[in-house]
Amino acid sequence: MPAKILLASGSTIRADLLRGAAVPFEVEKARVDEEAITAALVAEGDSPRDIADALAEAKAAKVGRKYPDSFVIGCDQTCDIEGQILGKPESAEAAREQIMLLAGRSHKLHSAAVIFNDGKPVWRKVSTVKLTMRIPSPEYLASYIDRNWPQIGQSCGAYQLEGEGARLMTKVEGDYFAVLGLPLLEILDYLTLRGALAA
Repeated sequence: MPAKILLASGSTIRADLLRGAAVPFEVEKARVDEEAITAALVAEGDSPRDIADALAEAKAAKVGRKYPDSFVIGCDQTCDIEGQILGKPESAEAAREQIMLLAGRSHKLHSAAVIFNDGKPVWRKVSTVKLTMRIPSPEYLASYIDRNWPQIGQSCGAYQLEGEGARLMTKVEGDYFAVLGLPLLEILDYLTLRGALAA
């Protein structure tokens, strides 16, 4: 019998991606202090890419040590604008400020995934996607936030590319699944090679 697959994330989008690929899995949300980990790593001078990787590993480790016989997927994502990390906006006004900061510029999304098995990390991937945002008119931006708040509060950068946030972008360079927070194809490949998914 194949080992159980656990998603150490409460993200509905990540769960939907796995479900859409017909992956049998269960959600076991990891309880880690993301803000404290991020603050410590920023203070140490770690890059946004490495911070995404460290957060993904912390989540996989938290659940993976409880369920060593399972394949536990930990994920995280950082929004990187010239080395500055944008977190999830806590208000509609914070969402507006984030979009205005990104408008007319390119930024990066680092999507990290780490898989734990047998109590240790056995696989990891960080996918970086470069996105360029147009400058929205004040009227459109206000209506966009009215229509999409509070959903966009779940996304660093205050946009969701799978929804109306696509209208804010002029260019996306990289893996679409990584923008959604999961390097899906690589995860599926690894789990298939390990026999957790049927080939």
